Amino acid sequence: MDNNFQWPPQNEGKPPKKKTSFKKMGSTVILVFLAIILASGALSCFYTVNDKQQAVVTTFGKVTDVVDAGVHFKLPFGIQQVHKVDVNVYQKIELGYTTAGNDYYGIPVDNESSMITGDYNIVNVDFFVEYKISNPQAYLFSSDEPELILKNLIQSQVRNVVGSSTVDSVLTDGKENIQMQVKTLVTDILSEYDIGLTLVDVKIQDAEPPTQDVIEAFKAVETAKQKAETVVNDAKAYQNAQLPQAKAQADKLTQNAEYLKQKRINEAREQVAMFTAMYEEYAKNPQITRSRMYYEAIQDILPGVKLYINTSSGAGDDVQMLLPLESLVDTTSDGGVN
Repeated sequence: MDNNFQWPPQNEGKPPKKKTSFKKMGSTVILVFLAIILASGALSCFYTVNDKQQAVVTTFGKVTDVVDAGVHFKLPFGIQQVHKVDVNVYQKIELGYTTAGNDYYGIPVDNESSMITGDYNIVNVDFFVEYKISNPQAYLFSSDEPELILKNLIQSQVRNVVGSSTVDSVLTDGKENIQMQVKTLVTDILSEYDIGLTLVDVKIQDAEPPTQDVIEAFKAVETAKQKAETVVNDAKAYQNAQLPQAKAQADKLTQNAEYLKQKRINEAREQVAMFTAMYEEYAKNPQITRSRMYYEAIQDILPGVKLYINTSSGAGDDVQMLLPLESLVDTTSDGGVN
Protein backbone atom coordinates (compact mmCIF):
# COMPACT_ATOMS: atom_id res chain seq x y z
CA MET A 1 0.00 0.00 0.00
CA ASP A 2 1.27 3.43 -0.91
CA ASN A 3 2.35 5.38 2.19
CA ASN A 4 1.78 8.75 0.46
CA PHE A 5 -1.87 8.05 -0.05
CA GLN A 6 -4.09 10.33 2.04
CA TRP A 7 -7.79 10.23 2.57
CA PRO A 8 -9.66 12.29 1.98
CA PRO A 9 -7.64 14.04 -0.73
CA GLN A 10 -6.37 17.46 0.44
CA ASN A 11 -7.30 19.34 -2.74
CA GLU A 12 -10.75 18.00 -2.81
CA GLY A 13 -13.36 20.74 -2.70
CA LYS A 14 -10.81 23.63 -3.55
CA PRO A 15 -10.44 25.45 -6.88
CA PRO A 16 -7.17 24.79 -8.74
CA LYS A 17 -4.41 27.49 -8.50
CA LYS A 18 -3.96 29.86 -11.42
CA LYS A 19 -0.54 30.26 -13.01
CA THR A 20 1.20 33.74 -12.48
CA SER A 21 1.14 35.95 -15.58
CA PHE A 22 4.65 36.68 -16.88
CA LYS A 23 3.28 39.69 -18.72
CA LYS A 24 2.10 41.27 -15.51
CA MET A 25 5.46 40.68 -13.84
CA GLY A 26 7.22 42.29 -16.78
CA SER A 27 5.07 45.40 -16.50
CA THR A 28 5.82 45.66 -12.80
CA VAL A 29 9.57 45.45 -13.40
CA ILE A 30 9.38 48.13 -16.06
CA LEU A 31 7.41 50.40 -13.76
CA VAL A 32 9.93 49.93 -10.96
CA PHE A 33 12.80 50.60 -13.37
CA LEU A 34 11.10 53.76 -14.65
CA ALA A 35 10.49 54.90 -11.08
CA ILE A 36 14.15 54.43 -10.25
CA ILE A 37 15.19 56.38 -13.35
CA LEU A 38 12.80 59.20 -12.55
CA ALA A 39 13.99 59.36 -8.95
CA SER A 40 17.63 59.45 -9.95
CA GLY A 41 16.84 62.09 -12.58
CA ALA A 42 15.00 64.20 -10.04
CA LEU A 43 17.89 63.94 -7.62
CA SER A 44 20.38 64.92 -10.35
CA CYS A 45 18.43 68.03 -11.29
CA PHE A 46 19.91 70.04 -8.42
CA TYR A 47 23.53 70.90 -7.75
CA THR A 48 25.39 73.13 -5.29
CA VAL A 49 28.17 75.65 -5.98
CA ASN A 50 30.24 76.84 -2.98
CA ASP A 51 31.45 80.39 -2.38
CA LYS A 52 34.88 79.76 -3.92
CA GLN A 53 33.50 78.44 -7.20
CA GLN A 54 31.61 79.32 -10.32
CA ALA A 55 29.84 76.75 -12.49
CA VAL A 56 29.71 76.66 -16.28
CA VAL A 57 26.50 75.01 -17.55
CA THR A 58 26.47 73.38 -20.99
CA THR A 59 23.36 72.22 -22.85
CA PHE A 60 24.12 69.51 -25.41
CA GLY A 61 27.77 70.57 -25.19
CA LYS A 62 27.19 74.31 -25.72
CA VAL A 63 27.78 76.83 -22.95
CA THR A 64 24.46 78.30 -21.90
CA ASP A 65 25.10 79.81 -18.47
CA VAL A 66 27.70 80.69 -15.83
CA VAL A 67 26.31 80.64 -12.26
CA ASP A 68 27.65 81.76 -8.89
CA ALA A 69 27.48 80.15 -5.47
CA GLY A 70 24.21 78.57 -4.35
CA VAL A 71 21.78 75.76 -5.19
CA HIS A 72 20.76 75.56 -8.86
CA PHE A 73 18.59 73.46 -11.20
CA LYS A 74 19.68 71.70 -14.39
CA LEU A 75 18.10 69.33 -16.87
CA PRO A 76 18.86 65.68 -16.12
CA PHE A 77 20.04 62.68 -18.19
CA GLY A 78 23.07 64.52 -19.63
CA ILE A 79 21.04 67.19 -21.35
CA GLN A 80 22.81 69.79 -19.23
CA GLN A 81 26.20 69.31 -17.60
CA VAL A 82 27.84 71.39 -14.88
CA HIS A 83 31.58 72.18 -14.75
CA LYS A 84 32.64 73.67 -11.40
CA VAL A 85 35.73 75.91 -11.37
CA ASP A 86 37.61 77.38 -8.37
CA VAL A 87 37.66 81.10 -9.19
CA ASN A 88 38.22 82.66 -5.73
CA VAL A 89 41.31 80.61 -4.95
CA TYR A 90 44.90 81.84 -5.38
CA GLN A 91 47.02 79.23 -7.09
CA LYS A 92 50.78 79.09 -7.54
CA ILE A 93 53.43 78.28 -10.12
CA GLU A 94 57.03 77.57 -9.07
CA LEU A 95 59.81 78.34 -11.54
CA GLY A 96 63.33 77.10 -10.83
CA TYR A 97 62.33 74.94 -7.88
CA THR A 98 59.56 72.68 -6.64
CA THR A 99 58.29 72.20 -3.12
CA ALA A 100 57.09 68.93 -1.70
CA GLY A 101 55.18 68.72 1.58
CA ASN A 102 56.55 71.08 4.19
CA ASP A 103 59.85 71.67 2.41
CA TYR A 104 60.03 75.47 2.35
CA TYR A 105 63.16 75.83 0.21
CA GLY A 106 62.17 73.24 -2.34
CA ILE A 107 64.14 71.14 -4.78
CA PRO A 108 66.10 73.05 -7.47
CA VAL A 109 65.08 72.65 -11.10
CA ASP A 110 68.19 73.73 -13.02
CA ASN A 111 66.70 73.82 -16.50
CA GLU A 112 64.18 76.43 -15.29
CA SER A 113 66.39 78.58 -13.06
CA SER A 114 69.58 78.93 -15.13
CA MET A 115 69.57 82.14 -17.20
CA ILE A 116 72.01 84.43 -19.02
CA THR A 117 72.09 88.13 -18.12
CA GLY A 118 72.60 91.04 -20.47
CA ASP A 119 76.33 91.19 -19.63
CA TYR A 120 76.77 87.47 -20.44
CA ASN A 121 76.81 86.07 -16.92
CA ILE A 122 74.97 82.96 -15.76
CA VAL A 123 72.65 83.25 -12.76
CA ASN A 124 70.13 80.96 -11.09
CA VAL A 125 66.84 82.77 -10.48
CA ASP A 126 63.79 81.19 -8.81
CA PHE A 127 60.35 82.76 -9.24
CA PHE A 128 57.14 82.33 -7.24
CA VAL A 129 53.99 83.18 -9.21
CA GLU A 130 50.43 83.62 -7.96
CA TYR A 131 47.44 83.53 -10.28
CA LYS A 132 43.73 82.83 -10.25
CA ILE A 133 40.96 81.94 -12.68
CA SER A 134 39.16 85.07 -13.86
CA ASN A 135 36.98 83.65 -16.65
CA PRO A 136 35.81 80.06 -16.05
CA GLN A 137 34.32 79.69 -19.54
CA ALA A 138 37.57 80.73 -21.24
CA TYR A 139 39.54 78.61 -18.79
CA LEU A 140 37.57 75.47 -19.69
CA PHE A 141 37.06 75.86 -23.42
CA SER A 142 39.39 78.51 -24.92
CA SER A 143 42.63 76.58 -24.57
CA ASP A 144 44.09 73.25 -23.62
CA GLU A 145 46.07 73.20 -20.33
CA PRO A 146 45.97 76.96 -19.58
CA GLU A 147 48.25 76.53 -16.53
CA LEU A 148 50.99 75.11 -18.75
CA ILE A 149 50.50 77.99 -21.20
CA LEU A 150 50.83 80.52 -18.36
CA LYS A 151 53.96 78.82 -17.02
CA ASN A 152 55.64 78.82 -20.44
CA LEU A 153 54.64 82.45 -20.98
CA ILE A 154 56.14 83.52 -17.64
CA GLN A 155 59.34 81.59 -18.34
CA SER A 156 59.68 83.32 -21.69
CA GLN A 157 59.19 86.82 -20.29
CA VAL A 158 61.45 86.13 -17.30
CA ARG A 159 64.30 85.14 -19.59
CA ASN A 160 63.58 88.17 -21.75
CA VAL A 161 63.80 90.61 -18.83
CA VAL A 162 66.78 88.92 -17.14
CA GLY A 163 68.55 88.79 -20.52
CA SER A 164 68.33 92.58 -20.75
CA SER A 165 69.55 93.21 -17.17
CA THR A 166 73.01 93.19 -15.64
CA VAL A 167 74.12 90.53 -13.21
CA ASP A 168 74.48 93.13 -10.45
CA SER A 169 70.87 94.27 -10.77
CA VAL A 170 69.61 90.67 -10.85
CA LEU A 171 71.51 89.71 -7.71
CA THR A 172 71.26 92.94 -5.71
CA ASP A 173 69.08 96.03 -6.15
CA GLY A 174 67.26 95.38 -9.42
CA LYS A 175 64.95 92.57 -8.33
CA GLU A 176 61.88 94.73 -7.77
CA ASN A 177 62.22 96.31 -11.21
CA ILE A 178 62.54 92.87 -12.84
CA GLN A 179 59.41 91.65 -11.05
CA MET A 180 57.42 94.65 -12.24
CA GLN A 181 58.58 94.26 -15.84
CA VAL A 182 57.71 90.55 -15.93
CA LYS A 183 54.26 91.15 -14.44
CA THR A 184 53.50 93.97 -16.91
CA LEU A 185 54.58 91.94 -19.96
CA VAL A 186 52.66 88.80 -18.94
CA THR A 187 49.53 90.79 -18.05
CA ASP A 188 49.54 92.49 -21.46
CA ILE A 189 49.81 89.16 -23.28
CA LEU A 190 47.08 87.55 -21.15
CA SER A 191 44.73 90.43 -21.95
CA GLU A 192 45.36 89.88 -25.66
CA TYR A 193 45.05 86.08 -25.64
CA ASP A 194 42.38 85.40 -23.01
CA ILE A 195 42.87 81.96 -21.50
CA GLY A 196 40.77 82.67 -18.42
CA LEU A 197 43.69 83.31 -16.06
CA THR A 198 44.80 86.48 -14.27
CA LEU A 199 48.33 87.04 -12.97
CA VAL A 200 48.25 88.24 -9.36
CA ASP A 201 51.91 88.56 -8.39
CA VAL A 202 55.44 87.66 -9.44
CA LYS A 203 58.22 87.39 -6.85
CA ILE A 204 61.88 86.49 -7.13
CA GLN A 205 62.26 83.76 -4.56
CA ASP A 206 66.04 83.54 -4.83
CA ALA A 207 68.82 84.75 -7.13
CA GLU A 208 72.42 83.58 -6.92
CA PRO A 209 75.44 82.86 -9.14
CA PRO A 210 76.12 79.26 -10.14
CA THR A 211 79.47 78.96 -8.27
CA GLN A 212 80.23 79.29 -4.57
CA ASP A 213 83.15 81.73 -5.05
CA VAL A 214 80.96 84.19 -6.88
CA ILE A 215 78.25 83.72 -4.25
CA GLU A 216 80.71 84.67 -1.50
CA ALA A 217 81.90 87.70 -3.48
CA PHE A 218 78.35 89.00 -3.89
CA LYS A 219 77.66 88.36 -0.21
CA ALA A 220 80.67 90.51 0.61
CA VAL A 221 79.31 93.23 -1.67
CA GLU A 222 75.93 93.07 0.06
CA THR A 223 77.63 93.28 3.47
CA ALA A 224 79.58 96.35 2.36
CA LYS A 225 76.40 97.98 1.08
CA GLN A 226 74.63 97.32 4.37
CA LYS A 227 77.54 98.83 6.29
CA ALA A 228 77.47 101.88 4.00
CA GLU A 229 73.75 102.27 4.63
CA THR A 230 74.40 102.01 8.37
CA VAL A 231 77.03 104.75 8.22
CA VAL A 232 74.72 106.97 6.16
CA ASN A 233 71.90 106.43 8.63
CA ASP A 234 74.20 107.28 11.54
CA ALA A 235 75.32 110.44 9.76
CA LYS A 236 71.71 111.44 9.14
CA ALA A 237 70.89 110.81 12.79
CA TYR A 238 73.81 113.02 13.85
CA GLN A 239 72.68 115.66 11.36
CA ASN A 240 69.15 115.57 12.72
CA ALA A 241 70.51 115.95 16.26
CA GLN A 242 72.91 118.82 15.47
CA LEU A 243 70.82 120.76 12.98
CA PRO A 244 68.28 122.11 15.50
CA GLN A 245 71.10 123.32 17.74
CA ALA A 246 72.82 125.00 14.81
CA LYS A 247 69.57 126.64 13.77
CA ALA A 248 68.98 127.86 17.32
CA GLN A 249 72.51 129.33 17.46
CA ALA A 250 72.03 130.93 14.06
CA ASP A 251 68.74 132.46 15.20
CA LYS A 252 70.44 133.79 18.33
CA LEU A 253 73.24 135.39 16.30
CA THR A 254 70.71 136.82 13.86
CA GLN A 255 68.66 138.35 16.66
CA ASN A 256 71.79 139.80 18.29
CA ALA A 257 72.92 141.28 14.99
CA GLU A 258 69.47 142.74 14.46
CA TYR A 259 69.61 144.28 17.93
CA LEU A 260 73.06 145.81 17.29
CA LYS A 261 71.89 147.07 13.91
CA GLN A 262 68.87 148.78 15.42
CA LYS A 263 71.03 150.20 18.20
CA ARG A 264 73.48 151.72 15.69
CA ILE A 265 70.59 153.13 13.67
CA ASN A 266 69.11 154.76 16.79
CA GLU A 267 72.49 156.21 17.80
CA ALA A 268 72.99 157.59 14.30
CA ARG A 269 69.56 159.14 14.34
CA GLU A 270 70.30 160.65 17.73
CA GLN A 271 73.57 162.12 16.47
CA VAL A 272 71.83 163.45 13.38
CA ALA A 273 69.19 165.07 15.57
CA MET A 274 71.89 166.61 17.79
CA PHE A 275 73.82 167.87 14.79
CA THR A 276 70.64 169.32 13.29
CA ALA A 277 69.88 171.12 16.54
CA MET A 278 73.47 172.44 16.76
CA TYR A 279 73.30 173.62 13.19
CA GLU A 280 70.11 175.50 13.86
CA GLU A 281 71.78 177.27 16.82
CA TYR A 282 74.86 177.89 14.73
CA ALA A 283 72.74 179.44 12.02
CA LYS A 284 71.31 181.88 14.58
CA ASN A 285 74.75 183.05 15.91
CA PRO A 286 77.66 181.44 14.10
CA GLN A 287 80.45 183.21 16.09
CA ILE A 288 79.25 182.13 19.55
CA THR A 289 78.62 178.60 18.45
CA ARG A 290 82.02 178.40 16.79
CA SER A 291 83.78 179.63 19.97
CA ARG A 292 81.86 177.21 22.18
CA MET A 293 82.74 174.33 19.91
CA TYR A 294 86.38 175.42 19.94
CA TYR A 295 86.54 175.50 23.74
CA GLU A 296 84.84 172.17 24.07
CA ALA A 297 87.31 170.64 21.62
CA ILE A 298 90.29 172.10 23.55
CA GLN A 299 88.84 170.71 26.78
CA ASP A 300 88.51 167.26 25.27
CA ILE A 301 91.98 167.32 23.70
CA LEU A 302 93.85 168.92 26.67
CA PRO A 303 91.92 167.97 29.79
CA GLY A 304 94.81 168.93 32.24
CA VAL A 305 95.44 172.43 30.88
CA LYS A 306 94.02 175.47 32.71
CA LEU A 307 92.24 177.93 30.51
CA TYR A 308 92.38 181.67 31.03
CA ILE A 309 90.11 184.06 29.16
CA ASN A 310 91.34 187.55 28.38
CA THR A 311 88.37 189.88 28.38
CA SER A 312 90.35 193.09 27.83
CA SER A 313 89.16 195.11 24.94
CA GLY A 314 92.50 196.32 23.64
CA ALA A 315 95.49 198.62 24.16
CA GLY A 316 93.83 201.30 26.30
CA ASP A 317 92.47 198.92 28.90
CA ASP A 318 93.55 199.51 32.52
CA VAL A 319 93.32 195.81 33.54
CA GLN A 320 96.77 194.30 34.15
CA MET A 321 97.17 190.55 33.75
CA LEU A 322 99.42 188.68 36.16
CA LEU A 323 100.61 185.23 35.18
CA PRO A 324 100.44 182.83 36.75
CA LEU A 325 97.48 183.76 38.94
CA GLU A 326 97.76 180.59 41.15
CA SER A 327 100.66 182.14 43.09
CA LEU A 328 98.42 184.96 44.25
CA VAL A 329 95.40 182.83 45.12
CA ASP A 330 95.39 180.36 48.05
CA THR A 331 92.50 177.99 47.68
CA THR A 332 91.62 176.18 50.92
CA SER A 333 89.68 173.06 51.46
CA ASP A 334 86.59 175.02 52.44
CA GLY A 335 86.70 177.11 49.29
CA GLY A 336 87.90 180.33 51.02
CA VAL A 337 90.43 182.81 49.56
CA ASN A 338 93.24 184.50 51.57
